[in-house]
Amino acid sequence: MKNRTSLRTGFIGTAVAAICCFTPFLVVLLGAVGLSAWLGWLDYVLFPILFASMGLVAHALYLRAGKVGPRPKGYILAAVVILTALLFWLEFRFALRLSIAAAVVVAAYAYYLRRGKAAKASGAPSEDNKLEQKS
Repeated sequence: MKNRTSLRTGFIGTAVAAICCFTPFLVVLLGAVGLSAWLGWLDYVLFPILFASMGLVAHALYLRAGKVGPRPKGYILAAVVILTALLFWLEFRFALRLSIAAAVVVAAYAYYLRRGKAAKASGAPSEDNKLEQKS
């Protein structure tokens, strides 16, 4: 998948999962078609999709930035698993707060990548390069 396609897919997946999690959209839709029995376990599917979509956005941003910094695949996978397990363990009590925290972390990661890409383009040594030069 190309960077732009994976970024777009991640954003669309995040938006759809967020709309379905935090609004009564699916409650009304499933109730209208007679599938309201599925509502009991719907959150067990939607929140992992939300976190995985945010992970896809973070990975696409990493690829788009020109692979600045360490490879994030393992960290992203661990974050998705930990957030999902934490959400299930807390029985969805802090679902909104965890989702907002995950979105803030992805935004902070995007800022970090943008700053690292700008430093790389200008030729100025980044924090990692400064440490390597001292060694």
